Order: sequence, then structure tokens, then C-alpha cells
Amino acid sequence: MAENQKSRSGMEIILASEAAPGLVLMACAAIALGLANSPLSHEWHELLHHVLPWTPIAKLNTIHLWINDALMAVFFFVVGLEIKREVITGALANPQRRRLPVIAAIAGMAVPALVYLTVTYDRPDLHAGWAIPAATDIAFAMGVLALVGKRIPPSVRLFLLTVAIVDDLGAVAVIALFYTAKISLSWLGWAAVVLMAMIALNRSGVRRTWPFIVLAVVLWFAVLHSGIHATVAGVLAALTVPMALNAEHDSPLLRLEHALVAPNGFIVVPLFGLANAGVSLIGADGGSALAPLPLGIAAGLFIGKQVGVLMALLVSEKLGIASRPAGTSLMHLWGMAVLCGIGFTMSLFIAGLAFPEHPDLAEEAKIGILAGSVLSAAMGALLLRIAKPVP
Repeated sequence: MAENQKSRSGMEIILASEAAPGLVLMACAAIALGLANSPLSHEWHELLHHVLPWTPIAKLNTIHLWINDALMAVFFFVVGLEIKREVITGALANPQRRRLPVIAAIAGMAVPALVYLTVTYDRPDLHAGWAIPAATDIAFAMGVLALVGKRIPPSVRLFLLTVAIVDDLGAVAVIALFYTAKISLSWLGWAAVVLMAMIALNRSGVRRTWPFIVLAVVLWFAVLHSGIHATVAGVLAALTVPMALNAEHDSPLLRLEHALVAPNGFIVVPLFGLANAGVSLIGADGGSALAPLPLGIAAGLFIGKQVGVLMALLVSEKLGIASRPAGTSLMHLWGMAVLCGIGFTMSLFIAGLAFPEHPDLAEEAKIGILAGSVLSAAMGALLLRIAKPVP
């Protein structure tokens, strides 16, 4: 094993690590930011937002829409597969083990939203962005954890991963309930029919993956035209994929998750970062960052997240509701809570939904997302770096 490791190049080791998608995402975010502030900014914007001369789906008439409404459905499909696996056989399967992450995730969504609404209370036109600082970017957070090193107890990584999974489920529910346009009942009806067909396939014992993939695409198409955001179809489709293991300890869900994890981490999410993380800082001053919208988002991510998650952990432990993760000190808990403030991917996604008719506000939101996420990453890494191991 050691010889094998030595024979692999540094790049191969990095790409094989769990942190690799987060590191790639960071690089793409930096590239997008660089392009948005370079002489190529206009050309880059035109490439993403120029109406395509031809498209097979009329609603998706720009590259930006194809990335956000089509490719991101794959991201949400993988999220759905992970959620189902964790609920059935993973960290969320045991009621006692899932109690603390669920409480922490709920508090970690509610407090940032309250912080945001407090900052923007006298701007009703900004209230639609309340959910922007409520989500955690697991790829980015895992990348930061990897950079910190191996001194962190394994329980920190597992707990952060579990909180982020619950967080993602909450974000999907928020998107479906609060960021839905005018509903088309006919398309919604067709989506319901396709979803029931997928459930029937599961119940009838179908264990091939291709029928679920085909119907997932059909479901996505129906939801795209229903008024509910198309990416919700990804999670709904994933929840119908069978998890029951066969004699070889395999299942359609595990096969699909294994096949999609790399494309999702190295293609889908980085492309989303490239298409959405760029914000022009040319001509911006300190006042721009302190405007209510970016300030509310940054404060929600950096302050609200750590307060919500850390208070949930400490209060739950104090009241005997649940025990803290094994081998962790207060500094570990604090650092982990701060890392939950890395919102990036989901925050950028929700920002686009919150202000669809006001691209200028969506651009302002990016400043807050980047500021809050970078501050959370830096402080979280520092706290975990100086945290002393628990004997």
C-alpha cells in the first residue's frame, strides 16, 4: 500500500482525495472572480447570457440557464442519493446519532435567516433573500478541512458532513416552498404521474438503473415547466431509487451515486462556480460591501451560522438532549460551527432564485456570499488548527 502511494503522482493523490472537489471549486471561484474583473468581463458575460441561436428546450435559451436549471439538477440528484443513503444506512439512520446534527442544522438555518432579516428589516424589497445565508457548502467545507490537516478528530468531519446533508434537505424544501413561480397544474400533474411511475418501479423490484435515469429526465422536464424549480426534481427522483442491497451488497442507488460523484464534483459544481461566482469589484468601495444586502448575507453566514450551530450544540449537551461528537473540545465545536458558514454553491443558487428580475441585486448578493464564505473558511480553519486534541 505504501509503495502504491509512493508511485502515485502528487496530482493523482490530490484528485483521489475527498477534498479534491472543494479545491477545484475554490479554483473555479477564483477564476470566475478574475474573469469578472478583467478586460474579458464583457465577453465572459455575453458567453454565459447571450441567447443561443438554437436550443432543444425553449426555456433554456442561454448557457447560464443550462448550467443552473439542467446541470444543477444532477447536483441535486446526487444530494438526494446521499440523503437517502444516510437516512437508511448512514449517520442519519440512528435516531440518537441524528438528533444533534438535525438540531444543529435547523438552528444553523434559522439564526442566519434572522440575522439577515434584522439587517435588512427596513428594506422589504430585500426580504426575499432571507434563505441565502441558510445553507452550507459541503464540498468547500471539506476542502478547508483537508487543508487544516489530520489533527482533527474524525468525528468533526462526520458531524460537519451530516449537518450539511440535513442542511441541503432543508434548502431543497425552502426552494420548493418559497422560491416557486406561478404553478402550471397540468405540468405538475404530469410530474406527479412520472414520480408515481418511479415509485412503482421501486416497489416492483426493478434493479436496473437505466429506467430510473430515463424517468428522472422526464420528471425534470415536467417540473421545469411546472413552475417549481427544476432542480427539485433531482432530489425527488433520487428518493425513488432502490437502496436495498443484493447478495453482492450492491444496489441501484449505490451504483448511481458511485458513477455520479466524480462528474458532479469535478464538472457540475465547478461549472456552476465558474458561471455564478464572478462579480465585478471594479469601482466598488467599502460602502458597496456594507450595503444592506451583502452585509446581511455576510453577517448571516459568518455570525448567524456559528452562533446558531454552536448554541444548538452547547444547549443540547447542557440539557442532556444529545452528546457532543467524540473527542472534541470547545475549540473543535466552534471551528466546526464557523465552517458551516461557508455557503457558496447553495447560497449562490438561492440568490439567483430570490432576485430573478433584479440581476443587480443578485450581483450584490454575490459580494456578501463571497465575503461571508471566505471569512468563515479562514476563521474556521484557524480555530481547528489551534484546537488541542482531547486526551
